[in-house]
Amino acid sequence: MTSIYPTLRYDDPKAAMAFLTEALGFVEESMHNDDAGSVAHAELSFGDDIVMLGTRSDPPGPFDTGRAVLYLALDDEAAVDAHHDRAVSAGAPVVMALTDQPYGSREYAVTDPEGNVWTVGSYRPTPAAR
Repeated sequence: MTSIYPTLRYDDPKAAMAFLTEALGFVEESMHNDDAGSVAHAELSFGDDIVMLGTRSDPPGPFDTGRAVLYLALDDEAAVDAHHDRAVSAGAPVVMALTDQPYGSREYAVTDPEGNVWTVGSYRPTPAAR
C-alpha cells in the first residue's frame, strides 16, 4: 500500500494547528518540539488522513516551501455546507464562496493564517484501475 502525506511548514505552526482544528475540524494526533520549543513535527488527522506540520527554518531550508493549495473531500453537499458554516463561524477568511462546480462538486475555499488555501468539496478523485 502506498500513501501521500502533505507536509507544510509554518512560521507559527501552533497558530496554524489552532486554526485547522477549530475552523476545519482537524484533530491533533501528535506534536514534538525541538530543544528551542519550536514545533519540529506535528500530525493532524482529517478522517483517516494525516497532514504533517513543522516550523520553517531560519534561514529557509529545502523543505521550507511556499504556500500550498490542499483539498479536503467530504461525503456529500450537505456536509460541505455544514463544514462551510463551521469555518465561517470560526472566522476563516473565505476566498471562494460555496460553488457548484461543472464537474459535480460543491466546494468552498478558505485561507489559513499563513496563506495556504484549503478547498473543501464533495468531489472525490479516484485513481484508474490498474
